Amino acid sequence: MKKTYYQKMAVLGMLLLALTVFQNYTDKSDEKFPELTFISEDLPSESLSEFDPNDLDEAQWQKLGFSEKQTATILKYKKIVGGKFLSKQQFKKCFAVSEEKYAQLENLILLPETNTEAKGSSNFKSFEKKSINVTKKFNPDQLSQIDWEKIGFSERQAAAILKYKNYLGGSFVSKEKFKECFIINDENYQKLEPYLILPAKTPVNFNPYLVKSGSSKNKFQHTNFDPNLLNVEDWIALGFSEKQANVIVNYRDRNLKGSFKTLEDIKNCFVISPEKFEELKPFIRLNPSTMSKKSDDKKPEFKQEKTDFSKTELNSITFKQLLEFGLDEKSAGSMIGFRKKLGGFMTKEQILETYNIDKELVQKLLSIAPLDNSKVERYSLVNAPEEWLKNHPYFKYSADKIIYYRISNPDDKKIWKLLKTKPEYEARMRLYVK
Repeated sequence: MKKTYYQKMAVLGMLLLALTVFQNYTDKSDEKFPELTFISEDLPSESLSEFDPNDLDEAQWQKLGFSEKQTATILKYKKIVGGKFLSKQQFKKCFAVSEEKYAQLENLILLPETNTEAKGSSNFKSFEKKSINVTKKFNPDQLSQIDWEKIGFSERQAAAILKYKNYLGGSFVSKEKFKECFIINDENYQKLEPYLILPAKTPVNFNPYLVKSGSSKNKFQHTNFDPNLLNVEDWIALGFSEKQANVIVNYRDRNLKGSFKTLEDIKNCFVISPEKFEELKPFIRLNPSTMSKKSDDKKPEFKQEKTDFSKTELNSITFKQLLEFGLDEKSAGSMIGFRKKLGGFMTKEQILETYNIDKELVQKLLSIAPLDNSKVERYSLVNAPEEWLKNHPYFKYSADKIIYYRISNPDDKKIWKLLKTKPEYEARMRLYVK
């Protein structure tokens, strides 16, 4: 009897031990695996421009905000796909490129959208890398866009180099600063460095913002000029940035129909500050003959009243009105295009998120013009059309999840919990949710 009793107690003890081990295992299995996130920085807005991912080396990928490990993964993936990215679609599939990071870079990538477009496009050759060719020493501060293209850079790369020079205040300053230009990789810098007529080191007290504020006075040549005969390069020579020069020419050719008629016309141009106007005023010579060449008196012209932007609503403002305000075609087109994709702006801050816009000029517009978002379409997550979710810039990366979750959880609160999006992305999405 005792033997049987002890046997039963031993079996019961083993069962209790097994139950305890199983309980500990199930408790641990409930622990959530730490979420993997990519660490990336914001794009360096001052010197970043459009780029071909096939041209970037390790250092340039890191300047875009990727870590060393992510950069190594991207370069390895490029080798796997044949040593060259054919399309944005192919680049997006790289494991190291998160959806958020791709959304940041998408509009800057110089590649066709899909592999099919890449293979069928006659323009695909334009993305091929050119060789750098330099035979004599030169001062990079004196080179125009055409000069940079002759050296071997593409049109967009040349424009990016000039943009970077303007950011520095109109001069590359030193070889150190020249090397920091995003679009110039280490290989190309090594080819150019022996020919650069620049100091090797940057001055200790160098500040690009101070250089910018004083650069126009240093560059300006005190000679008489006719503003109706000046092109973009001429306005740059007078101390304006490339963007400002383009705005002035567009303002003259489009808004004033080809010519400045009075000093007041020049003064009214947004990018010409009162101080700059007073500096130029003694040297401006308006010639009636240059005005008449650009006007057509054969037919009576209908006088068009100037737009009152304080009464022009930002969700209905037109492309032509944006040009009238002073934006160039690229900025105006980008703003209208982004508004169309969103279905309308809900806040003024969204407009400043638009790629390829003149933020300084747009900020001026936002301070004047009102925004009415009452007509912008908004849906609940449960009722939002699938096509709308997949095409909306703020929802398209979560569209499939939303469509899947709402089948078994037709409740917005539950869907938000299941999505687990970052707070900043959820905040943007909620702008368009009822």
